[in-house]
Amino acid sequence: MPELVYPPVIAVAKTMFRLLDLKITIEGAHHVPRTGGAVLASNHVSYLDFIFAGLGANASGRLVRFMAKDSVFAHKISGPLMRGMRHIPVDRQAGAASFRAAVGALKRGEVVGVFPEATISQSFTVKELKSGTVRMARSAKVPVLPVALWGTQRLWTKGRPRTLTRRHTPITILIGEPIDPADFPDPNVLAAELTTRLSALVDRAQRDYPDTPAGPDDTWWQPAHLGGSAPTPEEAAALDAAAEQRAPSA
Repeated sequence: MPELVYPPVIAVAKTMFRLLDLKITIEGAHHVPRTGGAVLASNHVSYLDFIFAGLGANASGRLVRFMAKDSVFAHKISGPLMRGMRHIPVDRQAGAASFRAAVGALKRGEVVGVFPEATISQSFTVKELKSGTVRMARSAKVPVLPVALWGTQRLWTKGRPRTLTRRHTPITILIGEPIDPADFPDPNVLAAELTTRLSALVDRAQRDYPDTPAGPDDTWWQPAHLGGSAPTPEEAAALDAAAEQRAPSA
């Protein structure tokens, strides 16, 4: 099936990056296989993360099919685009169908992008990872690549106003070495390895980031353990729990 939607969307995104003079650093793009299935497992700090995680795979000529909540597909503007780019809708109340769709795509040689934390980390540290990422990689017998994103939260994240026209913002994209599920017969050990590698990549992206807060009112985008005013992981977990309680039941 010809790709009629994805390439123009990428072109528009790259044009916007140039106009905003975003300082994008990509390391490890060579780890993305040029053929065959693979899972990109990224940390999640921004509503824009799928754009930048996908950009990391672009050098290998790969179009990433991201798993995203089904409400995005129901939107009158984003829905046609998401379907045109062949992303994978996720119904969190009935995830079996989306899991099968993702495994099927992987077996057909697609690259599937996932955010194993499921929701944005308000502490900007790696939360507990859901098991689906490891299970789909094992089912499809494809590698998992950890991806660390940093700086994207300064453009648009949970609980903060959008600053989509912010200029000169550094964005870091680090892609780690592939993890072969065949090397980890125990899925719990594989999950622990993914958590360790992803956390290490995120920590490096944070510590090597070329920008610093402009003043006391600009520390919100840094994690607490690096001196920022973002919630601690414990505080962020409490915020997530409160939001879940407020959410209407299905």
